[in-house]
Formats: sequence, C-alpha cells, structure tokens
Amino acid sequence: MTAIVGINGIGKSTLLRTLGKVQPPLSGEILVNKKPLEHYTPLALASEISVVLTEPIASKNLTVLELISLGRQPYTNWIGSLDEQDRHKIKAAISMVQLEALQHKKCYELSDGQLQKVMVARALAQDTSIILLDEPTSHLDLYHKVHILKLLKHIAHETKKTILYTTHEIEIAIQLCDKMLILEKDRSSFGEPCELIRQQSFERLFPSDTITFDPTSGSFKII
Repeated sequence: MTAIVGINGIGKSTLLRTLGKVQPPLSGEILVNKKPLEHYTPLALASEISVVLTEPIASKNLTVLELISLGRQPYTNWIGSLDEQDRHKIKAAISMVQLEALQHKKCYELSDGQLQKVMVARALAQDTSIILLDEPTSHLDLYHKVHILKLLKHIAHETKKTILYTTHEIEIAIQLCDKMLILEKDRSSFGEPCELIRQQSFERLFPSDTITFDPTSGSFKII
C-alpha cells in the first residue's frame, strides 16, 4: 500500500490519473509489466488497473450489488452477462469489504463512508493487480478515514495487490502505508515511511516558520 502525498497543486491527482490512463501524460514514460501504457487497449488495461476517482457515480439509483457488478465489465460478453466466475469475484469483493448487509440497498441511501467502501469493492471485483484511488477519504470524519485506509491495507496484504492512493492525510499515511511517494517541485522522494523520516523528507514539505515535523512522533507541529 503506497500513498502519494504533497502540497496542494503539486500534481498528486494528475499523476494518479496519468498512471490510470484517464488523461494523457505531460511527459515521461509509464510501463505496466514492462509494456508501455499507451500500447494497452482500454479493455486490456481494465484487466490490469482499476481506478476509483472522486467524481460522483453516474447513477445512485443502482443497488450496491449492481454497482459492484460493474467491476466485471472487462470480462463479460457484449451484453454484460455474468457467469459463475464473475459472481464468485463479486461475492468475494462484497465479503472482503463486509457489505453483505448493504448489497441490496440503493446507492443514494448510503453514507459517504459506505459509498466509498462500495467503490473499493467494485475495484476489487474488477480483480486487477493494481488499484488506484484518488483521495479515497475526502469528506470523511477521522474514524471513517482510518477505517477505509486500514481496510485498504488489509486488502493489499491479503490479496497481494498494489494499492496506490493520493491523500492529504500525511500523518495517517506514515502510520499505515508500506511505501510513500512525496511529490515536491524540484525533487520527489520514495520509500518506506521510516526511511523517509530518517532522510528528513517530511521537513521539506511545508515552510519551516509555520509547520515543523517531529520525527519522534511522526507528526507535524504548528509553530
């Protein structure tokens, strides 16, 4: 599980959307399994990478089960019929995210936290090795932020999938993530949180006359 962090406007969402081929790259090259990203067809890429963005879903009139089932679209036939394997993947996703009690509810009946769990389950049902999430905990209170991120970490470790997400919750990411990418204007740093703390990478994030980083507690202090 890896977090992309940095100040507002540094390009966290731009990078994530570029990695998911949602928008064209500004520069550079992206390889997925040693193959250039631009060589993937949309259908082929959908079996490698699933993306959860901050945009609202097209219709909240869908049931939870129906929305999660859409994750199987890359594998179904032209009329979208679900076979036994599709149903197994959907059921497994619902179970892992613990949505059994909500699966027949309409999406408009859900809280923000519940809906975010449904979007995670849809990505799980898609059964890709890489899951990209843009600000998955925005608009959630502290408890639900931690709940979603602990769920993502459990999924990453349990399924051996790579989960990459953008966030402003740097202190939570330090505690929960296996790796972090710190985006800066002139340089970027990547590694385990404890390694980045030793390199004093977090001290460079904000102006030192306003906010400092305490490496002992892994938290920021207001001056």
